[in-house]
Amino acid sequence: MELQGATALISGGASGLGAETAGAFVREGARVVLFDLDERGHEVASRLGDRTRFVAGDVTSEDDVRRAIAVAEELGGRLDVAVCCAGIGGGGRALRRDGPMPLDVFTRVVTVNLIGTFNVQRLAAEAMAREPRRGDDPDQGVIVATASIAAFEGRIGQPAYAASKGGVVSLTLPLARELAARRIRVATVAPGIFDTPLLGRLSDEVRADLAASVPHPKRIGDPADFARLVVHIVENPMINGAVLRLDGALRMAP
Repeated sequence: MELQGATALISGGASGLGAETAGAFVREGARVVLFDLDERGHEVASRLGDRTRFVAGDVTSEDDVRRAIAVAEELGGRLDVAVCCAGIGGGGRALRRDGPMPLDVFTRVVTVNLIGTFNVQRLAAEAMAREPRRGDDPDQGVIVATASIAAFEGRIGQPAYAASKGGVVSLTLPLARELAARRIRVATVAPGIFDTPLLGRLSDEVRADLAASVPHPKRIGDPADFARLVVHIVENPMINGAVLRLDGALRMAP
């Protein structure tokens, strides 16, 4: 699918990976709706220009997601691309000094990262399938989710996060197989250590240690690396049902 003239919805688009992807899409000629709880999305949309809109909302709310899709359809006529970048970290150990992890902590992480992703995927697929796309493009739509290498090598203290991202990984192939009949492709990116707001809270010393742990290149991932891959996924018609690691060959230790 060509991004030139396409309309995209990006959840988690107010910062980090989502904001960088929005910028890359706009430079490729797409119209973009940023969907996020973070009101800084207004500033990002203003900076990116008149082909960008911001919608405040929660990925776990059906009404909020439908409202964001409606804005995308109003902006560009239909929804062509959905990128799911919204997510949270945290959770901690399953067994702490003061007892087991509170169940609501686990539930919150899984609800936002997994259920929120699926909520956007299912409603975006409905919108993409509703109206035939103009032209001879073989794709009716493209959906890209964001997992993590924690889905494969979750560290101590990551049971909630790893489980949520493992669920996103496991969604990819069955959704791609089902939606193939509608000519909608589905793929997932599993980033390693990236320079996002979550990482920004760490000290320079810890960040340097993390960068040194990456085999090559020995640096923390730049959100622009992620955005370039998402652009390629959208534009490459053979990427479907795939989970693509983006980690510099990093394999996380316990």
